[in-house]
Amino acid sequence: MTTLLIADDQTMVREALAALLGMESDFEVVAQCARGDEVLPAISKTRPDVALLDVDMPEPDGLSVAATLHKEFPRVKVIIVTTYGRPGWVKRALDAGVSGFMVKDAPVDHLADGIRRVMSGMSVIDPELVVESTMHGSSPLTARETDVLRTAADGASVDEVAATLHLSTGTVRNRLSSAIGKTNARNRADAARIAEENGWL
Repeated sequence: MTTLLIADDQTMVREALAALLGMESDFEVVAQCARGDEVLPAISKTRPDVALLDVDMPEPDGLSVAATLHKEFPRVKVIIVTTYGRPGWVKRALDAGVSGFMVKDAPVDHLADGIRRVMSGMSVIDPELVVESTMHGSSPLTARETDVLRTAADGASVDEVAATLHLSTGTVRNRLSSAIGKTNARNRADAARIAEENGWL
């Protein structure tokens, strides 16, 4: 019996996935979470074999949770299940140690087969996402530029970004300027939008 945790902030989607996967004779859904910060405590308590995580969850997002899970619970296999796959998300997911990356509009038997394949030691990534990710390439931003742009994306001022990241305002301005240039953006809001659309943030 393969035990599953499902984390998705959309209640109807989460419960539908749990009901459909629960109908499979070799699966048991042992936990459901609506937020990223609920996942680690639930995994610690229920010890599932596989965690199905949505990317776009509140506090923190699914990719951040996946990276933490890989470090703290390496035995738990992680499959990202999302409504849409942005090109940069596949690379971030693989860097975070996930075993699979699938889209929600796939048939449930496709997801069930993916879970079984992951449990047998294979990786499962939606082929269309692989092609799209390859076409768009990886992020042109450095890790430091990404941190600054991510922090500034919500409209924080240069001073606020500097204080949050413990950097000088000059360093923040330089990294924002570099990010704007690398994304061919008009300004930092445009750079953040472009980076977000490509899954680089």
